[in-house]
Amino acid sequence: MSKPTPISGFPEWTPAQRMIEQYVLDRIRSTFELYGFAPLETRAVEPLDQLLRKGETSKEVYVIRRLHGDPEGPAGDDALGLHFDLTVPFARYVLENAGKLAFPFRRYQIQKVWRGERPQEGRYREFVQADIDIVDRDTLAPHHEAEMPLVVGDALRSLPIPPVRIQVNNRKICEGFYRGVGLTDPEAALRAVDKLDKIGPAGVAELLAATAGASEAQAKACLALAEIAAPDASFADAVRALGVSHPLLDEGVEELVRVMETAAAHSPGLCVADLRIARGLDYYTGTVYETQLIGYERFGSICSGGRYDNLASAGNARFPGVGISIGVTRLLGLLFGAGALSVSREVPTCVLVAVTNEELRPASDSVAGALRSRGIPTEVSPSAAKFGKQIRYAQRRGIPYVWFPGADGAPDEVKDIRSGEQVAAASGEWTPPREDLKPLVS
Repeated sequence: MSKPTPISGFPEWTPAQRMIEQYVLDRIRSTFELYGFAPLETRAVEPLDQLLRKGETSKEVYVIRRLHGDPEGPAGDDALGLHFDLTVPFARYVLENAGKLAFPFRRYQIQKVWRGERPQEGRYREFVQADIDIVDRDTLAPHHEAEMPLVVGDALRSLPIPPVRIQVNNRKICEGFYRGVGLTDPEAALRAVDKLDKIGPAGVAELLAATAGASEAQAKACLALAEIAAPDASFADAVRALGVSHPLLDEGVEELVRVMETAAAHSPGLCVADLRIARGLDYYTGTVYETQLIGYERFGSICSGGRYDNLASAGNARFPGVGISIGVTRLLGLLFGAGALSVSREVPTCVLVAVTNEELRPASDSVAGALRSRGIPTEVSPSAAKFGKQIRYAQRRGIPYVWFPGADGAPDEVKDIRSGEQVAAASGEWTPPREDLKPLVS
């Protein structure tokens, strides 16, 4: 076999990085469950017509097919794609299982997704997302939109990472404002404004003229709206000062005020109302979220989502929802690249049980079994080399303790190879310090 060539955009973490990832996922999962979200996992593939409901994503979808066609095989195999987010599969799941679900339905999903975009730092073609969504039948109470950033804020605060800032807007504000200034294609205007960070105000003005038919005055008004940002509900005064009126605009301002007031009461400083946040995906209809990692703002959002009213609908059945997604692989990739996350050892093992000689290996196995039964991660030395070599093996792997089975009636002893302290110990009683039991992420 020739030497394999790495495939860009498909990260494979080292064991130490994988332990950090598992720690992060466990903390996120724990927070989601504290808020009452139930776990769910959906299949990796969806019909292409379902995947493409989301908007401008066709160029990013990975299509799957069998290497050799089977005319008698399952129907539809030639029209499947890997899911590129978890919201579209979740909407499909709700429609298929509505009769079995209790509404409002609160679920979390932590899964891999696939997206055919250009790989770069913090952007991958295969990555893990951690999603929460709340859906209800027919109507969804607006207070759920205020809850989303609070859950994510608590989840991210539980991790050893830099602080975050959640930018919040409401699509109704944008759409109502655009209609209020006379634009007839608010979706095109939203997509143009969503590119503000990439192409700047002049580029957005040109795009507004080209795609939304905006005049110079209309483009100037749209950019003025996008410039509004505030750490509290005072953004509403700045919007009204622009002198544009529309019922949808008023509705959006009221909803965003509620989100900001709730966030300020729960987590002061977590959220900022930023009216440039548009989210270019077509299905969002209300509050939208993007999240900056402080110090890493140039890499864009690490967590995003929003309110959707029509994604989970079929005929008369309608299930509006709101959700937010943490880009776990994106977050970790940025921090790994900056050397900003570490783990205290590269293996889970806390204790290495030494082997005096191969005939006595069963005694070492018995000690290891007793320690494991009490929740202490333990492995047995791979060889009965001299004890000095076994200790060096533990040092290379970062294992803090070496256990020496007693001989000829002598008690067992355990050694902290960092300090050199060695004491008598019984495998049914000895316990390491809490900070040594499992690797610590910092």
